[in-house]
Amino acid sequence: MFCRKAKEDIELFDRDFPQKSPLLPVLAPQKSYDYVLVGHKDEEAEGDKETQRTIKQKAFIEMLRKKNIKVLEIPHDDKLFYGLRAPNEVFEDYKYLLKVSDACNWIEEPKAVVPQSTRIRIVHHILHHTYLDNGEDLHELLKQHVFETFFCLHEKKAQKELRTNWARWSSLFIRQPFSEVKAYFGEKVALYYLWLDWYTKLLVPAAVLGMLVFLYGLAFFNSNPLIKEVCESDIIMCPRCDKRCPVWNLSDTCAYAKVSHLFDNEATVAFAMSMAIWATLFLELWKRQRAKHVSKWKVYDWCEEEEELILDIVNDQDCKPKHFRHSYLRSMLVLILVTLMLVVIIGIAHAIVVFRVVAAPLLSEGSWEFIRDHANTVAVLLGAVLHYLTIQIMTRVNRWVALKLCDLEKTRSSTATERSFTVKMFTFQFFTLFSSLFYVAFFMGRINGYPGSYVRVAGRWRLEECHPSGCLTDLFIQMAVVMVLKQTLNNVFEFIVPWCKQFFLRRKAKRMERKCGHCYRKTCRDESGCVEPCDVCKLRNWLLNYHLADTNAFSLFNEFLEMVVQFSFTTIFVAAFPLAPLLALLNNIFEIRLDAIKMISLERRLVPKKTNDIGIWTNVLEAIGVLAVIANGLVIGISSDFIPRLLYRYYYGPCAVSGVYTNCMKGYIRNTLSTANLNETLVRKDFITAQLMTDGLNVTQCRSVSHSGVVLSVEPLVCSLWSHWSAPQRADQWLHWSALCGHTGLLCVDT
Repeated sequence: MFCRKAKEDIELFDRDFPQKSPLLPVLAPQKSYDYVLVGHKDEEAEGDKETQRTIKQKAFIEMLRKKNIKVLEIPHDDKLFYGLRAPNEVFEDYKYLLKVSDACNWIEEPKAVVPQSTRIRIVHHILHHTYLDNGEDLHELLKQHVFETFFCLHEKKAQKELRTNWARWSSLFIRQPFSEVKAYFGEKVALYYLWLDWYTKLLVPAAVLGMLVFLYGLAFFNSNPLIKEVCESDIIMCPRCDKRCPVWNLSDTCAYAKVSHLFDNEATVAFAMSMAIWATLFLELWKRQRAKHVSKWKVYDWCEEEEELILDIVNDQDCKPKHFRHSYLRSMLVLILVTLMLVVIIGIAHAIVVFRVVAAPLLSEGSWEFIRDHANTVAVLLGAVLHYLTIQIMTRVNRWVALKLCDLEKTRSSTATERSFTVKMFTFQFFTLFSSLFYVAFFMGRINGYPGSYVRVAGRWRLEECHPSGCLTDLFIQMAVVMVLKQTLNNVFEFIVPWCKQFFLRRKAKRMERKCGHCYRKTCRDESGCVEPCDVCKLRNWLLNYHLADTNAFSLFNEFLEMVVQFSFTTIFVAAFPLAPLLALLNNIFEIRLDAIKMISLERRLVPKKTNDIGIWTNVLEAIGVLAVIANGLVIGISSDFIPRLLYRYYYGPCAVSGVYTNCMKGYIRNTLSTANLNETLVRKDFITAQLMTDGLNVTQCRSVSHSGVVLSVEPLVCSLWSHWSAPQRADQWLHWSALCGHTGLLCVDT
């Protein structure tokens, strides 16, 4: 005798005659249930009096029975499990209405057996459109804890096939079975994986270009004249903070200059322009890819409004059309509240800036020499980590606010509510993620003033300064920390938490399986073999699904939001972080299988939904593409030193004077620095005597990074009125004046 064990069943066979029937008969397969509703079992309800919660629970179940929904009640511990199965008449009505529909009659041929995904979708609609006599629906009953939860069941056979062919780490580089995913999870989930697959494939050329930019900077790492000028410089720089920071030698930041060159070099401009083209091509080719598959699935002309009307008629043949009246007062109130929320988010970004401004001088006074010497860089890193923590906290706050605003808005349909929530949530998340980055990219080091006229926070702390090699490295550090932490930690927690939960609950499920042994013994003793399995056998599959991680209407939204935010990082400010597409590519290769494993093995089954597009996300992606073109143009034109270097090479450097094109960038760093005379009273008051000494000698002059403080919007006006203004007072302003006009010209070309 030997044992043959599958995932769900155990069969015993005679070793000598394995081809014969098993020694213990297999239990007859249970009838499938479309949905499971879990309620609380009150101990007080066992007496003469029933609690209000029990009364509402029974009333809701009775309303379902009036709609001919078959309900099976099984108690377990302190809970009541209700298995829901709709009669065939409901699905026959659905098929008939689908056939006579003007917009949906060509979608699919009527089938003898309605797919389980369609059954779940119909029962889900009926369940959420069933009301008590007082008008309370399932959502209200869940708030009152009348019911604990509801979920649809995984199909064991289809689940096993998808787990074998798709939801496993060994299938990383195997083509995804989109049709099978569509049949199991519905078109909406299938389109998510189709979009993610297409996005990942097109990240390959972007990642290659980003690597080439990085390798280009690495190839000229030791021979670049700007790096040599910094590393071999004897220039004395002004103190970077008050009181404790002494004057310092520019050569002390040799490593920082080398890192800056890796991301801020001549190839960065070409890469930024290429990524603008890439974003446009990606969106246009995605529309073609989507049309190809939705036509194959026969939902190209599917009409959501008519589908919802059909489901309403199936639920209630006497249903009345919904009346909707737009309220301008309510819309105005929502707009005001959204604006206030954005102001709060921007205020939090300003708080992070203040933290960095305050942290730098405090770190420079620390006891660790390494931190004292790199106080500004450590402050940037701490600010990036704080930014990440702020993102995690504000994500929950943003979701709550967006939901409340959608409830206040009272949209026409569930689709309109989802669209409104998506726009609000993404807007809040975008400002949360990018407000601090916009400051680093376009304002940091440009509004801090100069020796003798520093801009201070609360009249005490000086604003941050950029390195003489440029501000792009600070933006790179900020993006790298946020992007790496966000992707890595999010994926770890998304997988580890439900996996650990299932691991501990798996033991409990095995104990349930051992309890089912007496059903087999009863079947053996019964000659007819028609003994009804016990409630434990029926309940086992429900409990396995019940103990999985919960899913809701926003489960797929969360996955889309995560990927669209990543798309934002990959396109916006990509000029400052050319390796972003490579990190996104590596993340997405694992993200596809991670999401598949979660949906198949670790989470309850998502309600299959029919659609023919990714919805409002298409408009969001198009807006990101436009913003990416503008942002990268601004980064190259303002944050990068590309324009000043170009002007110096051809108009102000040695090559412009001598006509010999060798060592054209010699003296560039020195020419971009302003000289501060420490004997002047206004300059002297910003420092103390101890700061102005090096090697026991007093310093009479120091250099500082000079940036034009003119706001971008007035640059064209400044250049056009050149003839009406006097020439710059200081010689080192000539280069910055010319660069100012050059910035404007490049921005016009880029945008």
